[in-house]
Amino acid sequence: MTHAGRPQVTIVTPYTVAANNGNWHTAARWAGFLTDTHRVTVEQSWRGAPCDLLIALHAGRSAASIQSFAATHPHRPLVVVLTGTDLYRDLAQSEEARRSLELATKLVVLNELGPRRLPPEVRDKTAVILQSARPLPAARKPEGHLAIAVVGHLRDEKNPQLIWALLRKIPAELAVRIRHVGAALDPELGRQAELAARSDTRYRWLGGLSRVRARQVIRTSHLLLQPSNMEGGAQAVIEAVTAHTPVIASGIDGNAGLLGEDYPGLFTENDVDAACALVLRAAREPHFLQRLGRRCQRRAALFAPGRERASLLRLVDNCLLSTNRKPR
Repeated sequence: MTHAGRPQVTIVTPYTVAANNGNWHTAARWAGFLTDTHRVTVEQSWRGAPCDLLIALHAGRSAASIQSFAATHPHRPLVVVLTGTDLYRDLAQSEEARRSLELATKLVVLNELGPRRLPPEVRDKTAVILQSARPLPAARKPEGHLAIAVVGHLRDEKNPQLIWALLRKIPAELAVRIRHVGAALDPELGRQAELAARSDTRYRWLGGLSRVRARQVIRTSHLLLQPSNMEGGAQAVIEAVTAHTPVIASGIDGNAGLLGEDYPGLFTENDVDAACALVLRAAREPHFLQRLGRRCQRRAALFAPGRERASLLRLVDNCLLSTNRKPR
């Protein structure tokens, strides 16, 4: 071990704190879980520093670090955490991303359906770790309108275009208010958000907010609307469920793998009419909104920080105890 018997764990993520995105928050949260029992550093890449175990977020974007660590330490454990863009885009297109699967001691997916998108030959070394959020007490919701939160940076994978198309379909007389949290990573989508806010007073684009403020927006809404085309395991969904806010979401694996495939608030990806129908039901049928809330609360225990921490520590400890790795 690299220091007084405490293993050195390095977490590699291509994003810094400035990105304020899911990958960064995963890395920071996992570092916090491990710090009592391990020496932990979080880096954008591995450059040869002493390391007993490497955890790399993103098979594609962290491929150089994965390959370098595997070549330098062929018998040391290497955990690769697969993001949404890995599972649902890059593995089909990138030889480097596929090579990362081969080199990994263990693979981690962040939703219950993730393993089915992996080649059969690597599924046996794949673990599911559901992410977590600190539970918040239920907040009083606004009266007189249906308050909807959308939380996700403005980029194609988050599908903000569905929100604006949805606004055009919701009857003008229906009392609905949408608050949209997310930085304009795509400037053109930022311009479209500004235009939508000017043309429809029911929609407010709040820009990028801290996680604490974004959770307050979620907590004080009747619904979280999650329209993404691609997610590894949507953190916004987890934060809604643990803040007593029901969810309406696209039925992609990164949402259905958290809420359950039979969750009644899922709509077909990119189907504006189906999303609109669910929003209208939530606005007009209190029992439907309550049903969504009950289903979310059944899932809330899956997203407890203690559960995620225990899963991560078990994975790390098992990897470090495995001393009989074969050379790659």
